[in-house]
Amino acid sequence: MKEKTEESPEEIRGKSENAEKDRERMRSLDEKFSEMTQTPVRPLICRLAVPTIISNLITTFYNMADAFFIGKISTSASGAVGIAFSVMAVIQAIGFFFGQGSGNNISRMLGQHREKESERLAATGFFSALIAGALFGAGGLLLLEPLCRLLGSTDTILPYAMDYIRLILIGAPYMAASLVLNCQLRFEGSALYGMIGLTAGGVLNLILDPVFIFVCDMGISGAALATILSQLVSFCLLFWELERRGTVPVRPRNFTPSGKYYRIIFNGGLPSLCRQSVSGVATACMNVAAGSFGDAAVAAMAIVTKIANFTNAVLLGFGQGFQPVCGYNYGAGRYDRVREGFWFCVKTGTLILAVFAVAEWIAAPFLIELFRKGDPQVLAIGTTALRFQCLTLCLNGWLMISNMMMQTTGKVVSASFLGMARQGIFLIPIVFALSRLFGITGVQAAQPAADLISFLCCCILQTRLLREMDREESRRRQ
Repeated sequence: MKEKTEESPEEIRGKSENAEKDRERMRSLDEKFSEMTQTPVRPLICRLAVPTIISNLITTFYNMADAFFIGKISTSASGAVGIAFSVMAVIQAIGFFFGQGSGNNISRMLGQHREKESERLAATGFFSALIAGALFGAGGLLLLEPLCRLLGSTDTILPYAMDYIRLILIGAPYMAASLVLNCQLRFEGSALYGMIGLTAGGVLNLILDPVFIFVCDMGISGAALATILSQLVSFCLLFWELERRGTVPVRPRNFTPSGKYYRIIFNGGLPSLCRQSVSGVATACMNVAAGSFGDAAVAAMAIVTKIANFTNAVLLGFGQGFQPVCGYNYGAGRYDRVREGFWFCVKTGTLILAVFAVAEWIAAPFLIELFRKGDPQVLAIGTTALRFQCLTLCLNGWLMISNMMMQTTGKVVSASFLGMARQGIFLIPIVFALSRLFGITGVQAAQPAADLISFLCCCILQTRLLREMDREESRRRQ
C-alpha cells in the first residue's frame, strides 16, 4: 500500500488561494443573479443601457470618422467607404454570431446557475471568432480585387476600395473577437467594462485618422490603418477587463469545439449572423444599384447609411441594456419582468427615434455636407434619401426590441427571419425593382419601403411570442 504523499506548504497555500478565488467568484455570481432578477426593471435597464449606448456610438465613430476625413480626399474615396461597409458587416457578422450566440445563452445559464457550462461556452465563442476572422481575412486578401468589384466598386472607386479593405482584412481576427468580448461582458451585466475598452479605441481612432491621412500623407490607407490599430487597442483592453472583472472568464482550457456548444452558439447567434450578413449583401446591392447613377450616388448612399447607423446605435444600445435582463429573467422564469422590460424599451425607444427623425429631417442638408462638402450632386441625392428614411424611423423601436427579445429567449426562426427581413429579404428585391421603375428615387426610397413591410411582419411574430409567455406563466401558476 502506497504511502500518502505529504503536500508541501506551497501546494497547500495554492489550494487555499484557489478555493478562496472560487468562493469569491460564487459570491459574485450570486450577487449578479440577485441584481438581475430583483432590482426594479426600468432603472436596471437604464443603468445597463447607458454604457452600451456609449459603446455603440463609439463603434459607429470608427466608421463615421473615416467617412468624415476620407470625404476630404474625393467623391470616389467617399464611395470606397460604402464599398468597405460590406466587408465590415461580414466581420461584424462573425463577431456577433459568436458573441451573441455565446452571450445570450450565458445570461440564461447564469439565471439557471449553470456556471461551468457558461465558462466553456465563453471560451468556445471567443476562440472560434478568432479563427473564423482569420479565415475570412486570408480569403479576402487572396481575392481582393474581385471582392471589391463584387461589392459594387466602379473603376474609379476600385483603387481606393482596395487600399482601404486590404488593411481592414488584416485586422479581421481581433476585430471579430473584440465584438465577442463586448457581447459577453454585456450579457453578464458588466457593460460598463466593455464601454471602457471601446471608448479608448474610438478616441484613438479620432486622433490617428487626420494624422495618418493628412500629416503622414497616407490617404485612404491611413484611415484604414487608424481603424485597425484602434481596434487592436480596444481588443487588448476588453480582454484585460474581462479577465480582471468579468463574471465568466475566458480560458484556453475551456475551449470546447464540440457539436453541443456549437449548436448552442448557432441557435443563439443565427439571428445576428443573418442580420449582419444580409446587411452586407444588401449594402453591396445598394452600391450596385446606386452605381448606375455615378460615384456621387454611391457616396451619398454611403453617407446616409453612416448617419442611419449612428441613429440606430442609440436604440441598439438601449435594447442591449434590456437583453441581459431579459436573458436572466427568462431563464429564471420571471416572465413578468421580461414583459415589463420589453414594453418600457419599445415606448422609450420609439420616443427617442421620433426626436431623431424630426431633427434629421430638418438638418439633412447640413449632415450630408458634413461628410462631403462642395459636391451638389452628393448633397441633393443624400438629402432626399435621408429624409425618406426619417419617415419610417420610428418603426425601428418595435422592430429592433422585438428582434432582440426573440433572439435572447431562443426563438431562433422568428428572430432570424426578422434579422434578415429589413435589410435583406425585403430590401434587396425592393432596391432593384424601385430603381428600375423610378431611377435614383427608387434607390432612395428602398429602405423605408422595406422597413414598413418588416414592421407589419414583426407585429404578427412578436404578438405570438407575448401570448406564448402569457400561456406559460398561467401553466406554471396552476
